[in-house]
Amino acid sequence: MTGHLTKFPRGRIATGLLIVLLCTGATVPGAVSADDAPVGTTPSPPIERSIERWSPGERDLLRSLSIEALGPPPPSPANPVADDPRAIRLGHRLFFDPSLSVNGEVACASCHRPGYNFRDALPRGRAIGEARRRTMTVVGSAWSPWLYWDGRKDSLWAQALEPLEDLVEHGGTRIAYLRTVAADPALRNAYEDLFGDVPDLSDEQRFPLDAGPAGEPDARLAWQAMTADDRIATSGAFANLGRALEAYQRRLVPAAAPFDRYVRAVLDGDAVAATAAMSPQAQDGLALFVGRAQCTHCHNGALFTNNEFHNTGLFGPDALPGDRGRADGVKALLEDPSNCLAVLGERADGACDELRFVKSAGIELVAAFRTPTLRNVAASGPFMHSGQFGTLAEVIDHYDRAPVTLISDELEPLGLTADERTSLEAFLHTLSGPLATPRHLLVPSASVAPDVEDRRYRD
Repeated sequence: MTGHLTKFPRGRIATGLLIVLLCTGATVPGAVSADDAPVGTTPSPPIERSIERWSPGERDLLRSLSIEALGPPPPSPANPVADDPRAIRLGHRLFFDPSLSVNGEVACASCHRPGYNFRDALPRGRAIGEARRRTMTVVGSAWSPWLYWDGRKDSLWAQALEPLEDLVEHGGTRIAYLRTVAADPALRNAYEDLFGDVPDLSDEQRFPLDAGPAGEPDARLAWQAMTADDRIATSGAFANLGRALEAYQRRLVPAAAPFDRYVRAVLDGDAVAATAAMSPQAQDGLALFVGRAQCTHCHNGALFTNNEFHNTGLFGPDALPGDRGRADGVKALLEDPSNCLAVLGERADGACDELRFVKSAGIELVAAFRTPTLRNVAASGPFMHSGQFGTLAEVIDHYDRAPVTLISDELEPLGLTADERTSLEAFLHTLSGPLATPRHLLVPSASVAPDVEDRRYRD
């Protein structure tokens, strides 16, 4: 990442920006060569595929897209333990722990599955019930100023807490989760080593067994019956669980993929390594991506996302959207008691400027959704924010037609040929690679107990 967001200009955008949002892992068919052109037609001129094809400006752009440009995650101003090895250890345990759910069967990893790049393969997330949108990956999410498809959270620790109390996800309450932590000696010791004492919840008159602001009706009534001071103490301790989860998730980072090896070869002037890293077809797709298709207007930086919001015309030409996306998300964000300004208050200084100056109204926010990362996108189907399309062919057809809706004319047809579509898909496959995350963090933790001989959480 370059450390700042690229803002998208007003007006219509080329369809190619969004074709690349949601690529499948389907097998890429072979390209049609000039020799295969129908008799009587003039073959297209040969495409320059040497590393000399790239202008100095294009090389700078390729460098900015490389994983080498990512850098460390930005600070988390409301999380003093964001990079503390003890918090990483505790968050690791919590992420895979199904006891943090009302039925003892749902963990964060139930939907954010390591084997699926920390998401699932479903049109909509499914835990206790079914969510209304796809599960977004949390890989690389430490670099995002907004979380969820609609951006209704502005910190990774606050995002991590919402599913715990969502009735269709984990379905529990903050009081119940704190009781779970207090009852487990290892969890309790790990928590108190970081944050101090777990609140004393033994007085059930003050602290009902099951209470929270987002649970079942009885749990919400019990929460309102608590004193303001007890609610504040409980919420502060609950927030600490999110801070530990954030510390773990900040370690989920993509590593170099074939594209990155290609860029390094181009910058080094190594034609042999470049050819080994990416096929000629994928190189043609990259040229489209950074050139005529203008995909980098939205998919820029080392994570291939500007983290902004766009209406992609998915709800039909003669209907209003049922899911208002960013329009509702930004309203929820500004009212959220865990947003940056609410938590930091006078201590915010410049730390909350993204929120302080966020666009909060406008027709362009309606049914607009966050641009997802393209890292490891090839195996990320089904596609779009609610899994509307099962295949890349459907996605490409949607954007090639560039439907105009009642409230959006943001799209313009790009008119890709069949060969260009195939090349673009081939390029997107080169963004698939491993994670730069220690292997032990990709499986459940057996313990949260510190071990002086174990430096894994410090590396």
